[in-house]
Amino acid sequence: MAMSGGVDSSVAAARLVAEGHDVVGVTLHLWDYPADASARSRCCAPEDIHDARRVADRLKIPHYAFDRRELFRREVVDPFVESYLGGTTPSPCVRCNRGVKLTELFGLADRLDASFVATGHYARIGGDRAEPYLMRARDRGKDQSYFLHMVGAAALRRLRFPLGDATKAEVRAEARALDLPGADKGESQELCFVPSGGYGAFVAGAAAERTRPGPIVDAAGRTVGEHAGIHGFTIGQRRNLGVAIGERAYVVGIEPETATVRLGAREALARRGALLAELSLAPGVSLPLRCEVAVRYRGQTTLADISASTPGRARVTFVDDVSAVVPGQYAVFYRGERVLGGGVITAALAAPTAPEAPPEAPTEEVTA
Repeated sequence: MAMSGGVDSSVAAARLVAEGHDVVGVTLHLWDYPADASARSRCCAPEDIHDARRVADRLKIPHYAFDRRELFRREVVDPFVESYLGGTTPSPCVRCNRGVKLTELFGLADRLDASFVATGHYARIGGDRAEPYLMRARDRGKDQSYFLHMVGAAALRRLRFPLGDATKAEVRAEARALDLPGADKGESQELCFVPSGGYGAFVAGAAAERTRPGPIVDAAGRTVGEHAGIHGFTIGQRRNLGVAIGERAYVVGIEPETATVRLGAREALARRGALLAELSLAPGVSLPLRCEVAVRYRGQTTLADISASTPGRARVTFVDDVSAVVPGQYAVFYRGERVLGGGVITAALAAPTAPEAPPEAPTEEVTA
């Protein structure tokens, strides 16, 4: 059982113990945090390993902590910094689950002779042991299937999500009823390795010698200000632009080659499609495909057609325009409760200047 010291993984562990499983608690030490507690994020603080051990003691299960800081920096933190320096907005939680947490947890499970790996994610697994598939959580406000869209059938056969059918309120009440350490801990809203100063400050601190100032231009191409680096901006951003142009403005373009940040009206954020890389499809799913697509975590889904391009890549064409499609984020495919796959957005596509014939809807069906 992956135990972070937070309320979710603690209750998940308690549920597994109550079901009669032989549970081993595991905590991955991923990051070194500032000595100043006010500069830490609200999760993965140094005391969390201690809290996870306290919960394990309360549940009378063994607990182990493993140092994976070097792996985490290489697989998650360094690519995060590179993405912002390159003008894109990454989703590091996907890379962490894929390249660090699940990979390491399965390896540790083998070493500890454990049959299954459990986490506190809010997600569900449908189907049967032969053909499992990922599903949204019952609590849509906490659903984390977006971050797990790349998990394949082999991993799903060994995964357990004890909180998939629970709401956050139920989990919190259960933790209090069981008198678990950390039952009243606050929610973790930010990235675990980014202190409260913000993403831009973190990138500037990690790569100060590589940031450079540049112009901020309006919709007409006029320079209206200067910025300290494109790492402080993301497509769709409206606040903290550093300039006032007399009307509401949004970041509609970031050009890393010239370090230019372009502003425009909200309407300029409308996009008709996106190009994807790192394509991952659930077993039994093939392209072309019409389904619902979310282009950001907790974002509204929209109907779209997915077509293959080169191996590992795809093109998404939205039925209706979508605002602020951000390179670096993931487009995740859904049909009802079921997760069909996804990929990282490499480019957002403007609406065509001339009408195009809509693609034919695929005849195949994917049943939930």
